[in-house]
Amino acid sequence: MGGLMKLACVAVLCMALVGAPAKVEGVSCAQVIQNLTPCLNYLMQGGSPTQNCCSGVKSILGAAGTTADKQTVCNCLKDAANRFPINDNNAQALPGLCGVSVPYKISRSTNCAAIRF
Repeated sequence: MGGLMKLACVAVLCMALVGAPAKVEGVSCAQVIQNLTPCLNYLMQGGSPTQNCCSGVKSILGAAGTTADKQTVCNCLKDAANRFPINDNNAQALPGLCGVSVPYKISRSTNCAAIRF
């Protein structure tokens, strides 16, 4: 059953990549999804994020150099939280567990346009 859930999530990720918005500044939703794919097990089931997951988190945050990039990442994370069966508490804890700081709550209700980076 767990393998089926993973396969379903990968299929949804692929569909999200096809429908992802065009590249804005230097970061795209496709990049965000690609880098966070190793985090799916943690985001859905908990436990501890893998090293590959944390590397992806750090890569995305490092690539988001401008305000537009950071807002794109925020919106992509919000969209992913709405599309995938992730645990909200796990999503909010992920940056801290990976040793990085995000200046907003990763949530379905985050207003990314209102955040000042």
